[in-house]
Amino acid sequence: MTLIVGSVLVRNEDAFVEQAIRNVAAFCDRIHVIDHVSVDATWEIVRSLAREFDHVDARRSRNSADAHRLLAPYAGTPTWVIGVDGDELYDPQGLAGLRRELLEGGQADVFRLKAHVLNCDELNRSAHAASGWLAPPSRPVTKLFNFGAVEAWPESPDPLQSGDVSFRAGYNWESRRDLAESTTWETDPLRCLHVCFLRRSSRDAVGGTRKNLDESREFDRGVVGSLKRLVRAPEPAPKVAELQRQGRDWKREWYARGERVTVDATPFIARVAAVP
Repeated sequence: MTLIVGSVLVRNEDAFVEQAIRNVAAFCDRIHVIDHVSVDATWEIVRSLAREFDHVDARRSRNSADAHRLLAPYAGTPTWVIGVDGDELYDPQGLAGLRRELLEGGQADVFRLKAHVLNCDELNRSAHAASGWLAPPSRPVTKLFNFGAVEAWPESPDPLQSGDVSFRAGYNWESRRDLAESTTWETDPLRCLHVCFLRRSSRDAVGGTRKNLDESREFDRGVVGSLKRLVRAPEPAPKVAELQRQGRDWKREWYARGERVTVDATPFIARVAAVP
């Protein structure tokens, strides 16, 4: 029997984390949430959702790798895993159709799916409008993986991002289908409103970009991790480091390409309480 599992790793995301989880609640049979020791209201929100939804497993951890360790047992099973960040709002109605397709065996010939994304820098709730840059041509962030395509995926410091993946015959990391090639923004079932340029925490003075784990290297926020960062300063990925050297914001470079557009935000910001 095919399962759909959600993986949520968050730190200081109390502005949108409730909406992000609610939007995928009916899509997923199980949702593993790791709060990476937030200092805003994120953990309280996540715990409340775990009390409301029986299939939400909420934990706190100083080590981000724990989020992926919860996923490792699904390797080699008929399971799809969707990674959901605290700034990623999916369309629940679109996911309902995609859920039916996946449960019937659809898309199983690929390892991962990508889709349309709107990298949002303005969200007008009263007007139900969101503005920003579409992917494509910007960079997509959607993370939906077919764990039936792998023999093992035991470790990744940032869930679903890296690690030593052992693939089954016929699959590899580039076994990918981009739904944006066969759909439009309006018809893509995996479309995502990515509020990456907005204020995401009550502790943020303003909106804007923030460092991700690959930049900060704060995978382990315990004593050992802190000591390691003192001994060796964090070094981001080479592409990111080069943009920083040039004084450029990598997130603006990758997520704000093409024409700035405005879309109907209604499907992404409505309160959702349904479960499978």
